[in-house]
Amino acid sequence: MSKSDTRPLTLRDVSEASGVSEMTVSRVLRNRGDVSATTREKVLKAAKELGYVPNKIAGALASQRVNLVAVIIPSLSNMVFPEVMTGISQVLEDTELQPVVGVTDYQPEKEERVLFEMLSWRPSGVIIAGLEHSDASRAMLKASGIPVVEIMDVDGTPIDTSVGISHRRAGREMAHAILKGRYENIGFMGTKMPLDHRARKRFEGFTEVLGKAGIEIAEREFYSGGSALAKGREMTAAMLERNPKLDFLYYSNDMISAGGLLYLLEKGYDIPGQIGLAGFNGVELLQGLPRQLATMDACRLEIGRKAAEIISERVENPDADLEKRVELSPKISFGDTLKRR
Repeated sequence: MSKSDTRPLTLRDVSEASGVSEMTVSRVLRNRGDVSATTREKVLKAAKELGYVPNKIAGALASQRVNLVAVIIPSLSNMVFPEVMTGISQVLEDTELQPVVGVTDYQPEKEERVLFEMLSWRPSGVIIAGLEHSDASRAMLKASGIPVVEIMDVDGTPIDTSVGISHRRAGREMAHAILKGRYENIGFMGTKMPLDHRARKRFEGFTEVLGKAGIEIAEREFYSGGSALAKGREMTAAMLERNPKLDFLYYSNDMISAGGLLYLLEKGYDIPGQIGLAGFNGVELLQGLPRQLATMDACRLEIGRKAAEIISERVENPDADLEKRVELSPKISFGDTLKRR
């Protein structure tokens, strides 16, 4: 896809949109000079709606770009993202580009602030997690005039390019595997859905397939914050106390799934005969557990590498006609906790 028909916004664009002179717009955006509250509000409103971000390096570099790639992710503590970063770094180390990381904590308002600051330094590209952003963030990304790659998810319409897996498809495939194992009383445990869009989509795909088979989720529980291992243990214990007839537990990530596995082994459950369980992500931690957990690889390293390759190619050749949507295919690992038939 060509980006040659786009350009970064300028002070003149904000001036025309607000009906205020460029000099006044500049004073407002630099928070300098004596400008009335009404005029200031008019300028800031126009700038936000356009997605305009002040250029902190204007005049300092002839290219008006720095060899930085803004990488915006929701968490550094989540074990998923270090592997994505590794993939990005592996590709960019052979170029002049350097990744710079911003963390949003899954908060749209914080994503806006991080994006605003990073774009103000005029990076050569942006790699950002997810397809769901606030209107202000979308406006800034669209107006940036640089390659934007949204990663981890392809269930939606990207601003520029998306690289990831279909989380709805991942949920559907796990549901099919569970049904083939002849499990019927299923509990689901995961993070609070409003903030974790990808987990929500997996849940939607999962329940869609179960519903078609005439099965409803028997129990569900959601958490936020705290140690995922401990939460996995706590939620598993609480769920089985409420409903001892459950024969399968599906967790939205591997960390809470690992906590659930340790609890079940401690209590002497027959796994996967009496009860099966599965997580999601395929994190390396699973290799050290007493049993191999069923999970699904989220293609994290590949996602990071492909995103960085797209940015690198587009910086080298702005007119490169590249795929708008790059979908990778995760595979189920049955491990020792999901019956395979």
